[in-house]
Amino acid sequence: MKKNKSSVSFKETVRFALRGFKVWWRENPQILLSVLICGVIDALTPYADIWLLARLIDEIAGGRDPQMIKVYVLALMSTTAILTLLCAGLTRWKNVQLACLWHTQNKVFMEKLLSMDFADMDDGHVQELRSRIWQNTDSGGWGLYKLIYSFDAIIRSVMSIIGALLLTASLFILPVTASDGLKILNHPVFIFLIAAVMFGITFAAPLLAVKAGSYWVKYADENQLGNRLFGFWLGNLGNDRSKALDVRIYRQDILSRNNLKKYNPFIPTSKLAKASKGPMGGYRALSGAVSQVFVGVAYIFVCLKALGGAFGIGSIVQYVSAIIALSGGLSMLIETLGDLRNNTSFLRTVFEFLDLPNKMEKGGTRVSQNSDTGYEIEFRNVSFRYPDQEDYALRNVSMTFHAGQRLAVVGMNGSGKTTFIKLLCRLYDPTEGEILLNGIDIRNYNYHEYMQLFSVVFQDFRLLSFELGQNVAGSMNYDCDKAAQCLRDAGFGIRLDKLPKGLATALYKDFDEKGVAISGGEAQKIALARALYKDAPFIILDEPTAALDPIAEFEVYSRMNQMIGEKSAVFISHRLSSCRFCHDIVVFRRGSLIQRGSHNVLVNDKSGMYYKLWNAQAQYYEVEEE
Repeated sequence: MKKNKSSVSFKETVRFALRGFKVWWRENPQILLSVLICGVIDALTPYADIWLLARLIDEIAGGRDPQMIKVYVLALMSTTAILTLLCAGLTRWKNVQLACLWHTQNKVFMEKLLSMDFADMDDGHVQELRSRIWQNTDSGGWGLYKLIYSFDAIIRSVMSIIGALLLTASLFILPVTASDGLKILNHPVFIFLIAAVMFGITFAAPLLAVKAGSYWVKYADENQLGNRLFGFWLGNLGNDRSKALDVRIYRQDILSRNNLKKYNPFIPTSKLAKASKGPMGGYRALSGAVSQVFVGVAYIFVCLKALGGAFGIGSIVQYVSAIIALSGGLSMLIETLGDLRNNTSFLRTVFEFLDLPNKMEKGGTRVSQNSDTGYEIEFRNVSFRYPDQEDYALRNVSMTFHAGQRLAVVGMNGSGKTTFIKLLCRLYDPTEGEILLNGIDIRNYNYHEYMQLFSVVFQDFRLLSFELGQNVAGSMNYDCDKAAQCLRDAGFGIRLDKLPKGLATALYKDFDEKGVAISGGEAQKIALARALYKDAPFIILDEPTAALDPIAEFEVYSRMNQMIGEKSAVFISHRLSSCRFCHDIVVFRRGSLIQRGSHNVLVNDKSGMYYKLWNAQAQYYEVEEE
């Protein structure tokens, strides 16, 4: 957060603000257009009423011409009615657009997240940037969100200043004629001093308010952490079904509440709360007090000039209203520009995130041009280290994987099995070495075509709260017969037949109150069916039966060859019984490939890791002799 606390130049403020407005214009021009048009009309409407009301009062106090009074009354009523209706329609249009503000901003960030390399998406720094953006928006409306309301304030203040200047210009020009004692009001020096005092007060009030607002930037770190804990405690902890059991058994709500008390920015002992009771609140109060001084000065000056015969009683209403509006407009403009300056530090974070480049090389070679004789993948002296980590997750891995082969990948936790899969699927690129597909570095292939080669069931897979068939196909439109067959092949057939709407049944109740809950084992079957439906040349299963009972697991593995057919398959499993039907087994330990061979070869090598792993599991299934 050091950047947030560094100085911000006017040039930088303008540059980041313009970039932010361009984002909003690209995503939804109507947001800016509605704010612009509505702001102009809203700001200028009161001045029409002020001018007409002043003329009406002057006529009543002066000439008292019934015809002119009637004209002014009708003009005032009709103008007010028309402008009120126009403002109501424009305000409705603007409010509709502003209702989309949050979702539009989320869309910008979601599109960035979905388009960036997985390696960046998985990076801790990127996740921290993303979290800071949400917390800044939630805690104070900072960032892109702030720009829209600042734009609204700028439009209103500028229009208010223009309208007020038109109505107040004559205040300083019309001379006092009725009293010698008040003719000092005509002296240029006195007029200059009065104007200087008014403008000084006008500038002082918003500057004090900006100073008060700067404490949001100063304590941004604490606010973000506290707001994150607050949101976790009130939202995630209570709403996440997966946490419900542990929360109740281990009273994690108490643990969370205690941490929230320690970092909560919304309690009286937080730094922000102390600042609000101290200097932050003081600056804000002083700003309000200075504004009231201006009102008093304006009333005194206008009334003295009216008393000296410079203008009639109706003009008092015009000048007092206009000069207070002028001060309000100037104050709003200065305060808004100050807010924009404070907001620049938060926009830095936004654009640091949005400007993250995709560093993975995207080649242009078509995968289809090299698939006539099947696929062969080779790891050639591949090493990999995760970003900001000193230790290698994989070290000097070399192996070849042929088309149609069944490969099992085994090893203890943290041995590099899942990292091996991520590199194979090109979610990451090797730190050293290369991975070849049919003799060509996979970085030279069209990235999206290469990704289409793989169907994967990850350990931490996710299903969406949509229709079952849409989850299997990953699409709104799908082949019903194919989806149903894939579910049956994955062992979900009996449950499918019992679902009220079959493939059209919604999973979970997030979007459909008639949605069905599914167990962990059923979810794993659906994930397996999804991999089968994609019908990719390579199918990769990372602990594909971890949530299944032994009978269901046996049924899945007994049909595995039938399901996979001629495809190449990679299995990661801690249950080594699943390795027996694989052609080849590779054993990882501490990031290195230490053994390779068939089950029969490896299980007979009593000095090897595979033998130790196999016997560690087998001993629990052996029957003890009496």
